[in-house]
Amino acid sequence: MVYRPIESYGVVGDMHTVALVGLDGSIDWCCLPRFDSPSVFARILDDQKGGYFKLSGPDDSRRQQMYLPDTNVLMTRFLTADGVGEVVDFMPTRESSDDPKDHQIVRIAKCIRGRVDFHLECLPAFNFARSPHKVALEGRGAVFTSDQMSFTLTSRFPLAETPGGVALDFSLAEGESATFILRQVEGQQKAGLPEARIVGDELLRDTVIYWKGWLSQCTYRGRWREMVHRSALTLKLLTYEPTGAIIAAPTTSLPEDFGGTRNWDYRFTWIRDSAFTLLAFMRLGFTQETTQFMRWLEDRAGESTYGEPLQLMYRIDGGHELDEEQLDHLDGYRQSRPVRIGNGAAGQLQLDIYGEILTAIEIYDAEASPISYELWIHLRAMIEWVAESWHRVDEGIWEIRGERQHFTYSKVQCWVALDRGLRMAHRRSFPLDSGRIQRVRDEIYETIMEEGYDHERQAFVQHFGTKALDASLLILPMIGFISPTDPRMVGTLQRITSELMSDSLVYRYEIGKGAGDGLAGGEGTFNICTFWLVEAMARAGDVENARFIFEKMLTYSNHVGLFAEETSSTGESSGNFPQALTHLSLISAAYALDGALGGGIV
Repeated sequence: MVYRPIESYGVVGDMHTVALVGLDGSIDWCCLPRFDSPSVFARILDDQKGGYFKLSGPDDSRRQQMYLPDTNVLMTRFLTADGVGEVVDFMPTRESSDDPKDHQIVRIAKCIRGRVDFHLECLPAFNFARSPHKVALEGRGAVFTSDQMSFTLTSRFPLAETPGGVALDFSLAEGESATFILRQVEGQQKAGLPEARIVGDELLRDTVIYWKGWLSQCTYRGRWREMVHRSALTLKLLTYEPTGAIIAAPTTSLPEDFGGTRNWDYRFTWIRDSAFTLLAFMRLGFTQETTQFMRWLEDRAGESTYGEPLQLMYRIDGGHELDEEQLDHLDGYRQSRPVRIGNGAAGQLQLDIYGEILTAIEIYDAEASPISYELWIHLRAMIEWVAESWHRVDEGIWEIRGERQHFTYSKVQCWVALDRGLRMAHRRSFPLDSGRIQRVRDEIYETIMEEGYDHERQAFVQHFGTKALDASLLILPMIGFISPTDPRMVGTLQRITSELMSDSLVYRYEIGKGAGDGLAGGEGTFNICTFWLVEAMARAGDVENARFIFEKMLTYSNHVGLFAEETSSTGESSGNFPQALTHLSLISAAYALDGALGGGIV
């Protein structure tokens, strides 16, 4: 098998986990029961051993894919010489399932016109293809069992056992349908075999109602409604419903550089990514998600790790252990090795996370719901820690695995942390040594202007002592550090567009200059950086060029509006998929452009 392009997948989920569904109807990635659980299907990481669950029309059929409007219900269409078939895929949410401990993938095959032959194969590979399993056929389906877990596959038709799995060929005439339900139950109880067609139809109706009801809360009414809505629905899929934790992406080890080693596990909760996601949710009018995450954050704020107020990333249940492991038995996507689970960056120092999370909390406190005094006690300790620690070198936003530096972006976010802390303390009259914090805040500002700005290049630089550029500095006017029309920011913007931009796409920094990231090989353009450029240009008044770049960037999404982390030199998606940072920055850029085109920034 040839590995399918990353962008050839749609995604369905239930806010516990997701499944990637290819244009050929094959589920090639799914972890059960949670985002960070071992995989059951992982063919996207090894086309021979990874496991998959395929439900498709004839091999020679033409394929199309779309989401049912305003939902995360995916439809794949197969057009043949004899007829038109469709497969509808979804995962019932907690509200639409009889048992919140159920995790189900429902697949409904339909014949729309003529007669269509369908083929089903289910070949799981438990625990990242490390654990053996047994298959037992029962009257209405099959049971797959390993030492760690089991799940059932319910079928209207008798299944045939194959080595390690099951298969089925069947034909449907116009108007006929067949439902297949893969069901896994948390814990040791045995998953039953429900009546597939009846339950499937009910679950589809309830799941559609849930997603439409959720999206109806969205307050965005701008020019790019369809893409903003798809981004909002994607961010919701990346939210772990039991705790409110938000993951960076639902996959691991999809490469930034095809055939290279830049392959990371993103199935965890980064403080930075979550803070940006909270801002997107609040901007769109989704307050329940922000409130739930605040509860999760308050629990973390009292757990000092590595001698710092916050760990930069956590497991979705709040766990601290993310030990990085290489799975050498898997070939990796297009032979991109190693395949990694866990993330060693969890122990890094990234000072910027405090500015990002305090920005989100300050806006939440002002516009959504006032925070508690108990949370403020933790935040005050965090603010004081930043005031003491801002001068330290760190690994920065790009998580370099080389020598620590005085990253300009990190220093700016330290300034933000103190500034937002002062705002909250003033507005709520919370106790804080405001005089001292203000003096340190001002000291940080002046240090950045002296050491983080290069007068020769007329641009802010990646870290103190270098002339290298960094696209993360595009965010400076968005967080109120500097005016978008200040000559220093205008010069930075000009430098980035001339030296970090390829056509309309933006690299995160100059390869081979500055700190780099301590790794061999290249990488694609970073999608979030392109959307940051759009917003920076819109705020600086270059609205028409900003709009052109934005519209062009939208064409790099896949066929159902999803983005990965990066765009490769050939225009393919690269990196983990779908990526929260890309979708939340799309939302922010759309708001900025809407405001600029309407006469002012929103």
